[in-house]
Amino acid sequence: MNLTEKSAYLKGLADGLEYDKTTKEGKIIAALLDLVDEMAKEIADVQSDIADIDEDLDYLNDYVEELDDDLQTVEDFLDEELDEDFEDEDFEECDGDCTECDGCDCGDEDYYEIVCPSCGETVCFDGELDPENLLCPACGEKFGCIVDEDDFNKIND
Repeated sequence: MNLTEKSAYLKGLADGLEYDKTTKEGKIIAALLDLVDEMAKEIADVQSDIADIDEDLDYLNDYVEELDDDLQTVEDFLDEELDEDFEDEDFEECDGDCTECDGCDCGDEDYYEIVCPSCGETVCFDGELDPENLLCPACGEKFGCIVDEDDFNKIND
């Protein structure tokens, strides 16, 4: 038995008692029965709305999972392309003995050297790149770093 059915049952019981609705007590009982009936209807409406929302959420969750699968496919494709691009290029390895820099093959003041937190490879980046959004050419992982403001300004001057 749901709430609206229980409310109707209580109202029927009260009507069966044939209470006097003109007395103070009778007016209170009638008002309470009306209140219970209205509350039961409102709760039923809210429960119906919640059921509709649950159905919508199930649909949206399925849609998000499909998008996630599609995005994974795109990421896998781009990773393969990135790997192929790096296989085609010749990278000069620095032996650490060069005089132009501290162990990198940049040889230019407009670059800075960073150790990738993912693969540990030392890589050089152009000073014009955003240090908070970098891509490691060795492993392809995105990362950000904090560059001392004075060093960054010196590089970009």
